[in-house]
Amino acid sequence: MLALRLTRGSHPLVLLRRLLVAAAAAGTGFLLLCTLGHAVGHPAQAPGSALRLLWCVIPLAATVQFAVAVARTDPSTRPRPGLSAVGLGPARLTAIAAASTAVACTLGSAVALLFFLHLRGDLTGLPFDGAAAELLGADRPLPLAAALTLLAVLPVAAATAAALALRPRPARPAERVAGLPGGLPWGVALVASGLAIETYAARGGGDAATLPGRVEAGPLGVLAGWALTAAGLALAGPALTYVSGRLLQTFRPGALRLLAGRVLMGEAGRIGRPLGVVAAVASASIAAVTVGGLGPGGSGPLTALGATLVVACTTATLLTAALEAKQTRTHTTAALHRLGAPPTVLRTAALLRTAALLAVLVPVTWTVATLAATPLKG
Repeated sequence: MLALRLTRGSHPLVLLRRLLVAAAAAGTGFLLLCTLGHAVGHPAQAPGSALRLLWCVIPLAATVQFAVAVARTDPSTRPRPGLSAVGLGPARLTAIAAASTAVACTLGSAVALLFFLHLRGDLTGLPFDGAAAELLGADRPLPLAAALTLLAVLPVAAATAAALALRPRPARPAERVAGLPGGLPWGVALVASGLAIETYAARGGGDAATLPGRVEAGPLGVLAGWALTAAGLALAGPALTYVSGRLLQTFRPGALRLLAGRVLMGEAGRIGRPLGVVAAVASASIAAVTVGGLGPGGSGPLTALGATLVVACTTATLLTAALEAKQTRTHTTAALHRLGAPPTVLRTAALLRTAALLAVLVPVTWTVATLAATPLKG
C-alpha cells in the first residue's frame, strides 16, 4: 500500500518512466505468450517452440535491466534524513522499490494477457479476419496456469534484481567498480571464446536454427558464439569506460580534460554496464545485418518486436543511467558554480566525455561485429 501511495504522488517524469517499464513488460509478456501459443498450436514442433522461448530471454533480460535502472533513479526510494525514525530505513526503501517495480511489470503483463486473448478471439471474435489465429494457436485451448506462470517470470525477476541492486552496501574504489583485476580480462576472454566457437561451428556446418518469423540464424553453435561475444563486450563495458577517462587525462591535460576524465572514471561502474550492453546489442545487430539475417523485410513481426524491445530498453537504460549519474554529481556541480566556473565548462566537459567514449567504444564494437560476421560470410 505504501508503494502505491508513493507511486501516485511521484513526479510526472517518474511516472512516465514507470509507464515505459510497464510498456516494455507488456511487449515482453506478449512475446512469451506467443511462444506458448505456438507450442499449443504446434505440439509436433517442440524444438522450435523451445528455441522461441530461449530467444525470449534476450528481451526479458533487457526489460529487467531497464526496470532496475528506473528503480535506481526513483527519488522516493532514496534515504533521506528523518525517514529511519519512522521505520523507513535503507532496507525498507529497498523493499518499496522492489514492490514498485513488481507493480509496474505486473501491469504490463496484464495488458499483454488481455491483448493476447483478444487476438486469439477468447474475449470477442477473431480480429483482423483471423490473421493471427495460426500464430497464436487460436484453435486450441490455452493452458491458463502456463500463461500465468510465464507472465509471472518478469515481475519476479525484475523485483528481485531491483532489490539486489538497491540493497545497502559499502562504497568501493573506482578501480574496483570498473573491474580492471576482473571485468576487462574476463570480457576479452569471453569475446575470444565466442569467436572461436562461432568459427568452429560455421566450418562444421549443421542444421540452421530458425528464429520467430522464419529467419535463418545459422547453426546453434554460431548462436552460442554470438551470445558469448556479446556477453564479453557487455562485461568489459565498465573497464572500457574507465580507460576512456584515463585517455582523456594523458598528454599534459588541462583543467577541463582533468575534470572530464575524473568524472568519467568515477562513473565507470554506473554507466559502463549500460554502455557495454548497448555496444553488445549494436555489435550483434551489425553482424546480423552483415550476414543478411535481419535485413529489411527479412524478419517476421515477432522477431521485429523482440529486436525493437531490446534496442529500446537498452537505449532507455543508458539514458536513465546517465540521468542517475547527473543526479549524483549535483553537489560537485554546485561546488563548481560557487567557485565561479561558467556553465560552458560543464557542457564542454560533457562533450569531451561523450567524444572519449565514442572514440573507444565505436572501433571496438565495429571490430567485434566484423569478426563475428566473418565466419558466416565465408
